Amino acid sequence: MASLNVGNLGEYLREQRRNAQLSLRQLADAAGVSNPYLSQIERGLRKPSADILQQLAKALRISAETLYVQAGILDERSPEAAGTRSVILADPSLSERQKQVLLQIYESFRKENGLDADTPGPVDGSDADTPGTADGSDADHPQASN
Repeated sequence: MASLNVGNLGEYLREQRRNAQLSLRQLADAAGVSNPYLSQIERGLRKPSADILQQLAKALRISAETLYVQAGILDERSPEAAGTRSVILADPSLSERQKQVLLQIYESFRKENGLDADTPGPVDGSDADTPGTADGSDADHPQASN
């Protein structure tokens, strides 16, 4: 497990809290943590657990995964993907549901193109993860013929 990057996490939390237009006290109340404890996290003095990060993410209406990456608990998948995810998650004009749907679509396109971090794309250009028939067609989703 990577070491916690507490300073950057605190700065990131503060930025997200301000973007959400929440006071320190409001976020602490919403996340179920004490005001002094949240202040110490934001100043980089405390290392929150994954559970606390999840509570903070829920209160901020952002992805817990984003906070785990900021804290160094999870490895960032790729700089490009992380940037795209961050932009989507930080957009105040989108609802939480819209953000999650966009992220799911984005991830499905990355996987389809062989850019999923967990599985390297097929070398021959075929999509080995796509269910279908032996000839590469998808029996569940036939192409419309003209």
